[in-house]
Amino acid sequence: MAGRLLSIGECMVELSQAGEGLLRRGFAGDTFNTAWYARACLPAEWTVDYFTALGDDPMSSEMLTFMKEAGIGTQAIRRIPGKTPGLYLITLKNGERTFSYWRDTAAARRLADDADHLRRCIEAADIVYFSGITLGILTPEANDTLLAELRRAKAAGKRVAFDPNIRPRLWSDKDTMLKTISDGARAATLVLPSFDDETTHFGDSSVEETVARYHGLGVEGVVVKNGEDGATLSFGSDRTYVPAVAAPQVVDTTSAGDSFNGGFLSRLVCGASPQDAAAYGAAVASVVIGHHGALINPALLPS
Repeated sequence: MAGRLLSIGECMVELSQAGEGLLRRGFAGDTFNTAWYARACLPAEWTVDYFTALGDDPMSSEMLTFMKEAGIGTQAIRRIPGKTPGLYLITLKNGERTFSYWRDTAAARRLADDADHLRRCIEAADIVYFSGITLGILTPEANDTLLAELRRAKAAGKRVAFDPNIRPRLWSDKDTMLKTISDGARAATLVLPSFDDETTHFGDSSVEETVARYHGLGVEGVVVKNGEDGATLSFGSDRTYVPAVAAPQVVDTTSAGDSFNGGFLSRLVCGASPQDAAAYGAAVASVVIGHHGALINPALLPS
């Protein structure tokens, strides 16, 4: 079975410590990470495209080359003269990671400026994936454009997947953040929240409360990720639990949720049950967190 997955969001330049005052450069971002793992786990018949905006600078060109070499389609990416990608720096102190961001003028903030292009790309996909970070980097007007197209896709019967991925620093105030995240869920058929985000920001007291709230927004399928406590799945009247897969060692949890999403979606779109897809997503995440960096060698992933 062939198909096309479209992931919408921001890929950034990543700088991490390389020792002796040196920095190592990479490329990463939540929706790109999910696209990368989906591409690594999907059969060759499937196409994975990334939708964003980049500048016309050398770093944007290198990022495009990196995506192409990973087998991710870049035809949907608009180039904006004079713009550059966003950048973030990872700092390690006593084993703990902290992040500093430079993204206020990033080209990705204009990814929804061309509504006709956005519509064409969404219409060409079989499944569309986006996140709360995608919404968080956009202006209110751009969010209206993006969400209108996603609602249109949902109404047409297309599968639309959403990870709320709540990051308060991207938002002007909490009320706007929670309203826009909820609007994102309303545009989706499948939501993949992390329970720690939901209890911290929405005040949910239990996983069941998170599931009920998203179903109340019109979401058909809900997969609540809860770290080492596994995942709770609710699809229609079916409620199941999938345990986490213990990692031999935990080295870097940066892309745990993104890799779970990529593994989960790769199996779901190929016809696996939500429970089997979640079990595979958990297996992928357990391998990823045992290695440094958001993106690991695909050869290490479970088959």
